[in-house]
Amino acid sequence: MTIHIKCIITILTGLIVSGMSAQTFSAKLIDDISQESIPFATIELSKNRGIVSNENGVFTINEDQMKDVKDSVFISSMGYERKGIWVATFTDSLVRLVPKSFELKGVFLTSNPLSAKEVIEKVKDNLTKNYDVQDVSKKKVFFRQSNFNTMKKVDFKFKKSTIEELNKEFIDSISALVPRKSSYYREVVGDFYGNYKKYKLYVNKAAELYDKSKNASIGGLSERLDAIFKENVKPDSYLKIKSGLFGTKVQVDSFEAANEKAKKVKMEAGDTDDLGFQEQIKKRISELYEQLFFNEDSKIDILIKSNRYEFEIEDYTFIDDEPVYIINFSPKGKKDFKGTAYINTNDFAIVRLEFANVRPLFKFGLLGVTYRENVYRGKMLFEKNASGSYSPRYLELESGNYFGLDRPLKVIEKNKYVKGRRKQNELSLGLNLQGTSLSKYEMVVFNSEDISNSMYNAVKENKNVEATYLSSYNPNFWQGYSIMEPNAAIQAFKVVE
Repeated sequence: MTIHIKCIITILTGLIVSGMSAQTFSAKLIDDISQESIPFATIELSKNRGIVSNENGVFTINEDQMKDVKDSVFISSMGYERKGIWVATFTDSLVRLVPKSFELKGVFLTSNPLSAKEVIEKVKDNLTKNYDVQDVSKKKVFFRQSNFNTMKKVDFKFKKSTIEELNKEFIDSISALVPRKSSYYREVVGDFYGNYKKYKLYVNKAAELYDKSKNASIGGLSERLDAIFKENVKPDSYLKIKSGLFGTKVQVDSFEAANEKAKKVKMEAGDTDDLGFQEQIKKRISELYEQLFFNEDSKIDILIKSNRYEFEIEDYTFIDDEPVYIINFSPKGKKDFKGTAYINTNDFAIVRLEFANVRPLFKFGLLGVTYRENVYRGKMLFEKNASGSYSPRYLELESGNYFGLDRPLKVIEKNKYVKGRRKQNELSLGLNLQGTSLSKYEMVVFNSEDISNSMYNAVKENKNVEATYLSSYNPNFWQGYSIMEPNAAIQAFKVVE
């Protein structure tokens, strides 16, 4: 019996593709000429489904994602030739992309002679069409939060104490327990529903990586301080806290009430630490959305305050086979940001934005207290939907600050119901603290589909979900889930016992 050669090919292809679903592929993208890594490239698995290489150009296609692949994946990145790879032959750990050769500048100078300022005006004119704020969708997302804290100086200079337990040795132990360096990571896979103005989040799986012992040490210290004050301070006393010329009175008859009041102040100030895990992640994703350049309240005000920025066309390139302007921007006067916008030449959508602050967004210095919000930078990558509008594919926001405190501190117990002088006890210190804090939020959208408002309204969030604690990075934890590859710092994270 003769079998047609086409049938044989079909059968073999089917066997190969079915075999692919049981495999995981990892690779690194590099420039074929310079050998440098290519970050944030798009690896298209199927329509509206794909992944993004991380900042080191690394990506992984897991078993579940392989089910979306027919036979090939397509890789594209700004300024490179689009590359298709038949997954059955995909064995290399390095994938080389060839820089795209083109000469667009002459064409644009003759056929579309727009100045940078005119291009930006067209971007503003087309915002409503390009970024539809009404349509709701369901997005499969991966969110990563990275926090880094460094104490450059910790000095609680002991001067005086009339409470025996609050001696120099105890104060020195407080200083020793303050972590000089600490890092914290969160990783979340979930379904993100809604649009730019309203959203819901269902967390599928989550992990937290940090050193519990550092938090436990501080927590134990706080309990010990509470016990010392309860044992040594009279019930009707109050504490007078003075720093230089300033002082405030604090009642100490109820430590529990004081703690509850402190929590309330944190909530009113916008601190999210006391929210549930799901609400915390939702809040941080909302921060990414709030800072999108087309939102009126965004700090990235290059469009809203475009008259306060200088724009210059640097060159032209291709993103996803679409020609784009490369426009650099810098501030006039005291505006805050510099960066580069990549703007589609046909519909004038910003498809990629890179920005960084050139000066502190906020700073304060008075009487030994110093604070500077000195880091604010990020990236935004967008892709066109089936409807023709654009939605985020990758968002990154990094913020950091410096703080310093160099002031005397006195804690004085007073009691107006005792005979004699009101002052009962006193603790006197000279505080000298300096440190930095850096936070980074990243969100990758792996696939997106439009949904109706009724479907959105029916979505239930899992507000009681908890993250799994990890003391070191575990590559098997995310088996079967779509994530962005961790960077070297996360992979190396491990709590030292």
